[in-house]
Amino acid sequence: MQKPILPKGTRDFNSEELYKRNYIINIIKDNFLKFGFNPIETPSFERSETLLGKYGQEGERLIFKILKSGDFLKETNIDEKKELKYYDLSPKIIDKALRYDLTVPFARYVVQNQNNITIPFKRYQIQNVWRADRPQKGRFREFLQCDADVIGSKSLMQEIDFISLFDSVFFDLNLSGCQIKVNTRKLLIAICDIFDCQDKFTALTNQLDKLDKLDEEVVKDNLIKADFKPNVVNSIFNVIELSKNFTDNLDLLKSYFQSSEIGTEGIYDIEYIFKYFLKNNLIKSELIFDIGLARGIDYYTGVIFEVTPPPNIKMGSLAGGGRYDDLTKIFGLKNMSGIGISFGLDRLFLIIEELNLFPEIPINSVKVLILNFGNSFSYDLIEIANLLRTSNVNTEFYPDAISLKKQLNYANKNMIPYVLFYGEEEKKNLYYNLKDMNSGNQQKLSKDQLLKVLVEN
Repeated sequence: MQKPILPKGTRDFNSEELYKRNYIINIIKDNFLKFGFNPIETPSFERSETLLGKYGQEGERLIFKILKSGDFLKETNIDEKKELKYYDLSPKIIDKALRYDLTVPFARYVVQNQNNITIPFKRYQIQNVWRADRPQKGRFREFLQCDADVIGSKSLMQEIDFISLFDSVFFDLNLSGCQIKVNTRKLLIAICDIFDCQDKFTALTNQLDKLDKLDEEVVKDNLIKADFKPNVVNSIFNVIELSKNFTDNLDLLKSYFQSSEIGTEGIYDIEYIFKYFLKNNLIKSELIFDIGLARGIDYYTGVIFEVTPPPNIKMGSLAGGGRYDDLTKIFGLKNMSGIGISFGLDRLFLIIEELNLFPEIPINSVKVLILNFGNSFSYDLIEIANLLRTSNVNTEFYPDAISLKKQLNYANKNMIPYVLFYGEEEKKNLYYNLKDMNSGNQQKLSKDQLLKVLVEN
């Protein structure tokens, strides 16, 4: 007999885990609503051309592609099959893919619904995504993303608002010590302009994106292997170091980028954002400017974000995002700048669990179990259950007339706080016998008294 096993990178969730996940989701959702976002949903899979070519070389290889149903090579002879290359074969057998993120499907949604939405358009989306990544702690192949985006505005006020949204969520989750890292792709483009290596921009962002996973010296070596000159690599890491003390080194950074128009724009954007938060001191998280932040996805064009856990917690980013100016253009809609962020639910779950920050969450929603004293009371049990449920009391009855000890053990194991005895004596004398499983106290109650106790406690 085959032993059942889950695919790598996927998980089952028990009731306790789902209650805890919903605790996080509800906090994120409440903040999305508080900041003016409304929900949408998109399909789990998209046409392959919608997704392919949007995430860069690293992201492209992680997309789960879906085989067409049917044998599309049936009409091809054996010799032709041997000669087929991947790029010839792929369109014949693949035309759909599981979504890699929620942003590209959102851009597709905006273009398809442009006549039915109001610009600027704000939406949130909480759905699963899939990536063919190597599973490890905090990294899965199927995971839930919690996204919020605004499309149709270039205002830097949106960047400030998203930083405030990050901070509000982490405050409500009691996660102190998180760092909100900020950069702009404009400065990374400027670095390539300054050193005349524009053709190596993707190589630069791909390597910088690995700084949270690899030692700095390894990343430097990788850049040199990608044909960056050693003096250029040293200069890049010098300016990364300067950026970490933004307020003290602002003049030096302005001087460094003054020969690049896009670099000057980038410094202005960062200064505008930091000035607001330094002036108002409104956030509790640590705000850090880090030119080494790259966010390896191709569609980012402006300010980018990443939220990392407190330094004593070894885990990847908890949230991230950024501005994208050209994403809808690939679907035929120009001049529609957008910005969005995403929270990684699974990593948030792991860190909140590790820090013991979950409130006391019941593993069972049932408040009362009605005990079963035999078939002659079966209709009574159902009627009592319906009476209690009508008053919004979560109620379960035991379906089989097994020993009382086993029924009480069931209530204890499932942490059900009350059990209700309703047998021959209770039915004859028109009362209900309610037992508090925590204190052991039992009460003989009328119908109104029973409802009062269970509704109020």
